[in-house]
This record gives sequence, C-alpha cells and structure tokens, in this order.
Amino acid sequence: MKQFIAGKNEEGARLSRFVLNVTAGLPTSLLYKSFRNKRIKVNGKKGAPDDRLREGDVIELYLNDEFFSAAPQPKEPFSRKRLPPLSIVYEDERIAVLYKPPHLLCHSDRTGDPSLVEMFRETLAARGEYDAQREASFAPALCNRLDRGTEGLVLAAKTYAALRDMNEIIRRGLLQKEYRCITVGVPPKGRHIAYLRHTEKNNKADVRAAPAPGYRQIITEVSVLQIKGPFALCRIVLITGRTHQIRAHLSFLGAPVLGDVKYGNRKWNERCGRKTQELCAVCVRFADIPEENTLSDLSGRTIALPCPEIENRFAALL
Repeated sequence: MKQFIAGKNEEGARLSRFVLNVTAGLPTSLLYKSFRNKRIKVNGKKGAPDDRLREGDVIELYLNDEFFSAAPQPKEPFSRKRLPPLSIVYEDERIAVLYKPPHLLCHSDRTGDPSLVEMFRETLAARGEYDAQREASFAPALCNRLDRGTEGLVLAAKTYAALRDMNEIIRRGLLQKEYRCITVGVPPKGRHIAYLRHTEKNNKADVRAAPAPGYRQIITEVSVLQIKGPFALCRIVLITGRTHQIRAHLSFLGAPVLGDVKYGNRKWNERCGRKTQELCAVCVRFADIPEENTLSDLSGRTIALPCPEIENRFAALL
C-alpha cells in the first residue's frame, strides 16, 4: 500500500487523474477495477474516479509495487547556470504571463535544450514557491505554447486549480491572442476562413480553401498596420488556434511571414538575413469569465508585451 497526502496543488484534482499521475504503466481497466474493489481510498473510505480532492486528504492505493517502482520521480530543478533569465510580464499568486524569446522551446524535447517551462519551475523553486520533491502529482505548467521560432507571451499556471481553469477559459474561447508579424507582400485585410491539415511526420501544415477530409477550419483576422516597400507589419488575431496557423495561412494568402524557413519566401529571407520567422505574440485579452471559475477576476483584463522588438525590426528594414 502507498499513501499520499493531497497538497494545495491537488485541491480540486480528479482522483482518477491523481492515481495515474503517481503511478506508471497502470492499465485503465485495472484502474477502474481497483476503484470497484475498494483498493483506492480517500480518508479511509472507498474512492470514486470522479471524486475531487481537497488539501490534506489522505489517499491510500492498494496496488502492486510494480506500478510505483517505475513511476516518474520529480526532477531536480536544472542548474541556473544553464538556463537564461526568465522574463515575467505579469504575475499573481496563481498564474504568470511569460515572455518566450525566439529559439527557446516551450517544453523539453530530445535535444535536451533548455525550455521555458523548466525556467518557470526553476524560478519558482528558487523563491521557495515550488518544491519538486514534495509535490505528489503537480508541477507548474504552461497553459499554451508557441513554435520554437516564435517569440512572445505564454501563459503559465502555478497551481493545479489555475491550470484547470485557464485550460477551461481557452477551451471556451474566452481568451483572445494577438500577434504582430512582418510579411513579404501585403496580405488581404479582414477575417479569413480556410482549412488546415497538420502532418506530424514532417511537422508541416497544408491549407486549402474548401473543406476536405482531415482538414480543420481555421479563422484568422488580419489588419495591416504599416507598409514599407515589399513588407507589411500586420496585426493578427487568432479566432481558432491550430498548429502553424498564422504562418501557413498567411503563406496561403500570398504574404508569408518574413524569415519563415518552412512556409516563407527564401529569396527575401536570404536577402534580409532572416532565419527565424518574424512573428510575436504581443497581447492576450480575457473576455467575461464565469464567476465559478477561480480566475474570474481576470475578466476584461488585457496583458500586453511592452515595446515589442518586432516593431523596431520592421522600422529597420531596407
């Protein structure tokens, strides 16, 4: 038997998810069989998969040791010498809005390069706000992500409740994300609808004008702020949020993002010496959030990146 005590970051967590987080290789069928056979208890009583935990609850798991011996152990924070300094645009006791520079990963990959989420956890650990060894199932996490080459604002949650409720805000379309980009050519203004299919194998999206099997609708709102020679500084608002949506959609509209090696104009990229897409997430806006959401006080709030450097890079073109 293994015993755990729910901490503040397990407050409101579903019991079934908690069990999966503290075990490894536990089949779903065995998980629910264990619930039926009273092998999962909370405060000495039979637990149910949809039970919500409260801080201080004692969780007892009468499961074979094999499901715990291979369970992932909390990582020690990375050395601060390895990670660049973290830029925080907004922060309260529940969430933070971080600035991600281009070329920094949001999450770790096989390269082992530093990532924004590691920087966030390291910063909280250094302040004493997060202890990886004490947390049973939660670690501070990012609520959205940006492509490696894209810079700008990323939302992060310090607590499980904040992560759950921010994900609900995003799922319900109560968060609007605004970008600035430099395009080669001037894209048509307005709200554009197309259909996108992203292929994981080559990590590339294909866009077409009409619906087709495997393609999902995308909606992108485009405003042209300035024009300078063959380039335009554009304001982009995402109505839908698909992988590579802005880059692929603007290329489809005939005005690819400058510096984009996947969807862009190679001649102009080389001429301007750009190897990274000129695309920056500059602003997030919260709509009216239901009162039952713990982040409802963010209703109507706008959080913006001060003085986006992309505007200076546009002014320096040609």
